[in-house]
Amino acid sequence: MLLPHFVRRTHATHVASVAKRLPFHSQRAFHVSAVLRLLDMEKVNTSERLAELRKLMKEHQIDVYMVPSEDSHQSEYIAPCDARREYISGFSGSAGYAVITYDKAALSTDGRYFNQAEKQLDSNWELLKQGLQDVPTIQEWTADQVAGGKVVGVDPAVVTAGDARKLTDKIKKKGGEYKAVSENLVDLVWGKERPPRPSEKVIVQPLQYSGKSFEDKIADIRKELEKRKSLGFVASMLDEIAWLYNLRGSDIPYNPVFFSYAVVTPTEATLYVDESKLTSEAKEHLGDKVTIKPYDAIFNDLTALSAEAFETNGETTEKKKFLTSNRASWALNKALGGEERVDEVRSPIGDAKAVKNEVELEGMRKCHIRDGAALSEYFAWLEDQLINKNATLDEVDAADKLESIRAKHDLFMGLSFDTISSTGANAAVIHYKPEKGLCSVIDPKAIYLCDSGGQYQDGTTDTTRTLHFGEPTEIEKTAYTLVLKGNIALERVKFPKGTTGFALDALARQFLWAEGLDYRHGTGHGVGSFLNVHEGPIGIGTRVQYSEVSLAVGNVVSDEPGYYEDGKFGIRIENMIMVKEVETKHKFGEKPYLGFERVTMTPHCRKLVDTSLLTEDEKAFINEYHQEVFDKTSKFFENDPLTMAWLKRETAPY
Repeated sequence: MLLPHFVRRTHATHVASVAKRLPFHSQRAFHVSAVLRLLDMEKVNTSERLAELRKLMKEHQIDVYMVPSEDSHQSEYIAPCDARREYISGFSGSAGYAVITYDKAALSTDGRYFNQAEKQLDSNWELLKQGLQDVPTIQEWTADQVAGGKVVGVDPAVVTAGDARKLTDKIKKKGGEYKAVSENLVDLVWGKERPPRPSEKVIVQPLQYSGKSFEDKIADIRKELEKRKSLGFVASMLDEIAWLYNLRGSDIPYNPVFFSYAVVTPTEATLYVDESKLTSEAKEHLGDKVTIKPYDAIFNDLTALSAEAFETNGETTEKKKFLTSNRASWALNKALGGEERVDEVRSPIGDAKAVKNEVELEGMRKCHIRDGAALSEYFAWLEDQLINKNATLDEVDAADKLESIRAKHDLFMGLSFDTISSTGANAAVIHYKPEKGLCSVIDPKAIYLCDSGGQYQDGTTDTTRTLHFGEPTEIEKTAYTLVLKGNIALERVKFPKGTTGFALDALARQFLWAEGLDYRHGTGHGVGSFLNVHEGPIGIGTRVQYSEVSLAVGNVVSDEPGYYEDGKFGIRIENMIMVKEVETKHKFGEKPYLGFERVTMTPHCRKLVDTSLLTEDEKAFINEYHQEVFDKTSKFFENDPLTMAWLKRETAPY
């Protein structure tokens, strides 16, 4: 299929050998991403890059330059050609913001990446650990640099209009100026070394997996336009565009999306994309119902569209505006004419995409059964290799084996993110990425954490299991069991319609909190249907946006509490759960009540469970879950005695 089977980044020789084993369509993208991020846990000397950037800053009369992580579409995961913050700073984590002055450079990131950033940043950089007391935000740090009328510059294509307004106000109050710089200065420093923009083919996501035609989706958006009395909606989020038109691509590693913009008006639907990327099937699929225009034509077209609309309306009719997502870029907003002509809203496409239809929900159930079977086969194999065969396996060897097992299953399209295969102290690095030649050999006497997922044509998976192949310590067992109790508590909760993930977050943390423990990441994120593994707008955690959108029937979200001791071990347990309506004895306020349906199908680690910390009710819940896992996945192991024996042992009742 056309979505690459991306694997972990490795030494150049290993990169070449692995790429040769991939399908032809995977090799092209594999080399770009793998070689670019080669050995990305080592420090990069950024002195020369910063010196070149500072020269350009002087030429453009800029005193401070901001480099966010995002691309022009506010993507969480980006194509190698858009990894500007990584290039200039040397930090390869997915979340971070860099700011450079003539004599300073600062990088801000969150708790998931503190350890990684400390390892990767060289002496040119100051690390701002977001969320810690007395640590300024990157915006506050930037504003502190502008005294005396200094100018802060940014590429308007990679920041949202809302963020630009807030920062403009902050900087103005400090006596500075915030300026849009149309040329991206990091791109100019990067020069010929910058990877090319991907040009992978775009394929159709058939109705049998999407569950709803793109014509019906467009009709729903037009109803929203009518309701809001709007001139049109400009879509810039890549997963929203892929979902809207029932298309999938492979321009960004692990995310089946393609570089594009979309505009839907009451009478027209336009897709801005490099037409050469569309397969004949994709063109036939869109037919004459969607106008295809070049990707780079979006800004000039929006300026012309806005001018025409406002010239036509003038002041004789009620003033209407265009809608954009509140995550659309400052550049898009400026092209449409700014605040007077644009309403920024939570994307109606994003909201609709997050509520899966029955076809998508059934796809999620089915792909998680296959994926759970792959995980169980992998864990059984890994234990056998380490304990019975005394094999020496590093973290990358193991991750590659897991991918090969997944690839045997129906509708497998690739991984949904870079596998976190981590042993011992590495498991405490929340978003650890093993590198061939730098990673650790798996220690059978230590914790092993595996956070991984697959892209299947009928759904997207993301599962974390923490295992021990020897004798865990009492501290490890206690921590694991407290995390497991939190995982169960969240999965079992019933709550009234209108409840947000913000309100549910404490349920997963309560048992850790009771012991004075916690974790520095969210508890759950939305998941796409053969789309991005991290999907808004819903989630479970303390982020402000999770308090703004209530959970709804059809949402798919992760449940992943954890606990980490730096330099020792890490624990995380992650299941996918789907929001459903549930029966309750009463219905206060005549509201429907909601709960969760579990779909992840691989067992918890028996060795790490301290049953003395579990209630009888919790034991019964685990037993019921393990019986379901066995019933749904054991058919895959009828000719695999090793995995069957492992599955029987791990799912035996407590």
